[in-house]
Amino acid sequence: MDFGIYKYLVDFAGAGATVPLTGFGYNLAKGAIEAVKEFGIIGAFTGGVKAASGGIAAAIFFGYIASLISKPKMKKQ
Repeated sequence: MDFGIYKYLVDFAGAGATVPLTGFGYNLAKGAIEAVKEFGIIGAFTGGVKAASGGIAAAIFFGYIASLISKPKMKKQ
């Protein structure tokens, strides 16, 4: 059920409402809602991931780059 409240928060707060955690959830929900309207119940499973795929790919890519650059250290026990 979409009440449309978060859209007003995004319009009001701008980038503050679309930062990683809340923005990711917002993209998932918005994509799922739009896909359900277009494809029916199967859109609930595919729409969110399709809408957030750019963010998911970027997180994986930059996480991989960070793992190549950083050097792990063992904790002293």
